[in-house]
Order: sequence, then C-alpha cells, then structure tokens
Amino acid sequence: MFYCAISGEPPQDPVVSQKSGKVYERRLIVKYINENGTDPITGDKLEEADLIAIKASPETAPPRPPTHTSIPALLHLFQNEWDAQVLATYSLQQQLHATRQELSYALYSQDAARRVIARLIRERDAAREALGNVQASMGIIPAATNGEDVEMEEGGAVEGALPANIVAQIDETHQALSSVRKKRKPAAGYATSAELKEFKPTHTIPSLHSASPAGITALALSQANPTQFLTGGNDKSIQLYDKATDKVLATLKGHTKKINHVAFREREGENTILLSAGADKIAKAWAHDAASGEYIPKATIRTHKGELSGLAVHPTSSFFVLSSTDKTYSLHDVSTFSQIFRSGPSEEAFTGLSVHPDGCLIGLGTPTSTIQIYDIRTGAIAASLAPPEGSPFTVNTLSFSENGYHLLAPNSLSTVAVWDLRKQKSTHTINLGDDFKINKVLYDTSAQFLGVAGSHGARIFAHKTWDELLRLDEGGEVSDFTFGEQGKEIWGATGREVRIWGV
Repeated sequence: MFYCAISGEPPQDPVVSQKSGKVYERRLIVKYINENGTDPITGDKLEEADLIAIKASPETAPPRPPTHTSIPALLHLFQNEWDAQVLATYSLQQQLHATRQELSYALYSQDAARRVIARLIRERDAAREALGNVQASMGIIPAATNGEDVEMEEGGAVEGALPANIVAQIDETHQALSSVRKKRKPAAGYATSAELKEFKPTHTIPSLHSASPAGITALALSQANPTQFLTGGNDKSIQLYDKATDKVLATLKGHTKKINHVAFREREGENTILLSAGADKIAKAWAHDAASGEYIPKATIRTHKGELSGLAVHPTSSFFVLSSTDKTYSLHDVSTFSQIFRSGPSEEAFTGLSVHPDGCLIGLGTPTSTIQIYDIRTGAIAASLAPPEGSPFTVNTLSFSENGYHLLAPNSLSTVAVWDLRKQKSTHTINLGDDFKINKVLYDTSAQFLGVAGSHGARIFAHKTWDELLRLDEGGEVSDFTFGEQGKEIWGATGREVRIWGV
C-alpha cells in the first residue's frame, strides 16, 4: 500500500519522484511542481518529466474510506440510510392523505354541481313545456330567435306531418328540375375524360386540424367561392379555409366527438350557413355575420338519439336532411333551424344519406347491405335495393347521379354498384380489390364521372364505359373527396392534408 508524501492518503494515480524516491498523487505533485519547481521532500529541482507512473497489476479499485472498513461503521451507515427511507415514506404518506382529502372534496363539489345543473335543466324544460302549452292553447306560433346558439331539442313534427308549404316547395323544385332532366348536358368548358386522365397533384394544404387526434373526416367545397372549403376532423372541430390566401378563415368548435359530415348552404342574397353533423348525435349551424365577417353559432340540433350518419342540403335550399343510427331521419328549416319533419323508426339503422337531385327522393344506407329509397313528401318507402346475397356489409355512403336515373353505392366490402332507379336493379359492378375499404362514393355534377375514395386512395371512372380514368394514391387513404368547379379539379382529404389534383 502506497501513501502520498503530500496528502498522506492512498493515491488514485501514484507516481514516484526520481529525485527523492517518494510516492505522490499525480495531481498534487504536478500542481506543486508548477508552483515551486522543486521536490517537496528534498528541495531538489524537479520537473514533471522526472515523475514515473506506478503501474499496479492488477489494477484494483480505490481503497474504501476508513469509515467503511469496519462492521460497526457499516452498520451505522445502514442505520442512517434506513432512517432516511422511513422519514421519506412517512412524508409521502402524509402527502397522499392530503391529496385524497382534496380529491374527495373536489368530487363532492362536482357531484353537488351536477345535481344543481340537472335540477335547473328539469325546471327549464318544465318551463318550456308550460310555455309551449300556453302558446298552443292561444294559437301563438313561437317567433324565430336571433340569439347566439339556440338549442333545438328532440320533438317537433313526426311522420305524416310534413307541412303543406314544404311539400309545395318540393313539388315546385321537382317539376322545375325533372322537366329538364333529359336535356341536361355538361356545361361548356366542363372537363372531359381525356383531361381527367392527365390530372396531376397541383396543390397540397398541410397541417389542418390538430395533430392529436389527427385526421380529416369530412370535406365540402363552396360553390359560391370555389377557393373556400370546409373540413371536419377527428379533433371535434370544423375549419373553413381559403386556398387563395392560404389562411384558415374560421375554426368552429362545439362538438364533443369526431365530425362525420359538413356542408355549405349557399343561396344568392342570403348569408352563407355552415352545417356539421357529428358522432356526438348533434348537428350544429353557423351563419356568416356581414358586420364582423365572422361565423357565429346559430343552432345546436339534438333531435336524434344516435350518431348522425348523414347530412345534406335539399335542392330547395330551404331545409336540410339528417340521418341517424337511431333508425330515423329528419328535416330542418335553415331559417329557424326548427324541426319540420321526423320519420318514424325504421327496422334498421341509417348509416348513409343522399338526396335525389330533383328533391323528391332520399336514399338511406343500412348496416344490412340494403338501400332504402324514401319519398320525402310522404315519408313512405318508394323502393328497397338489395345486392345479391353475400357477406353482410354497411352501406355508409351513396350518391345519386345528376340526371337522376342512377344511384352509386357499395355493393360489398370492396365493390361498388351502379343502380338503375327506373329498373330498380344493379346495371354494373366495379371491383376495387379485396383489400380496398370504401369511404366515399360520388357522382360529379355532369353525371359523366363517378369516383370512389378509400383505404388505397381514390379512383375516378367514366360513367357508361366504366373505364378507369384516374388513380389518386399520392397521399394514401382518402377519407372524403369532391369534384371542383367545372370538373377541372378533384379535392381529397388525406390524413391532415387536403390535396388538389388538376391539369
């Protein structure tokens, strides 16, 4: 065992002086040489080069401090550590007890608040019911509310009670549109099949909605302002975006679960209304305020008891349609947001919705592979379409063609069918591959093209020839898509991005 001649302790890095033969700790003797230049024992001139390192073999760990070299000293050390652990445990138990008390007080306060809120809601509902009874007995029609966000609860008209003025509007729209159905042709300058084949990605709008939970679930394109679009997401919010300025014009919140559908209601001379339907069983409406330039909440509709599976604005633009997994659909006025009709319960839940371009029919998908076609004026089933027997699947999306003769809908888990409504049978089936999961089907406004979006992108086909014109798979899964103005663009939602394809 060596001891340093300066410190008197075992050296960690021992060296020996050639002048005195003494052993030193290297760091101490080097510091002494730098300050004095001599050997601390003999006083002879000494340089660092005169130091010889002592190589131990084998190299052992440094010796323990003297306090750790005896059994009593070790027992004393262990006792101190044990005491410290016991004190720390006691402190933690005290903190845990205090936290539990705070939590119990908070839970008690929350429960009391909930009871008070529930009582107030019951009193409010009772007051509303009493007021409604008084108004009904006096023949007073409640005036439309111009306030902020009006709660529209379950109730209102039921099956068979569609108001006469609404029926008249539907018939008028039907006659006006159906009279020119056979003459409907693509507008001048509308995209052709040859142009669609040349479509390439032209623009990508990234990072829409929150990153957690991520994903756009619904997409709608404005007809009045073709650069503006509306998206709904898994993050329970709706965003209005302007591609021309690359800015989010509005972020609208109020849903408590993901958004299933969004839509614009646009009519010349009236404010634009934004509509949404969510998995939280509610629909919401926002109206554009010309004074502030913002969208303000106008109504929250709680008509249905199940998740909302469909949302569409009727061709009259005076009301919109909702479908739900509670086996009913409903119509709502866009001026007062009041319910004007609700169907009686069906035998099956409704999982998809589309309104006929002439306005008299609505198509409703079901989880049992069938499609129910309803006459919107009477609420009666006009037709029931069922594919050949096979594995059951959910019809979560469907689309009428613009000429009103055909209906596009899933025909199985990985195929889509084109139904001829005049013959009430499928005229063609398009196979998309066994691993293709269908998210959306859509006809364009010219009835020349039809598209299918799903787990492997989107595909565009030519109506009648059924040729595949285009595959849009750059962004992976496409949750929703729509055709742009004059068919010159295709907009699709992929993840948190909106991609645009065009010439």
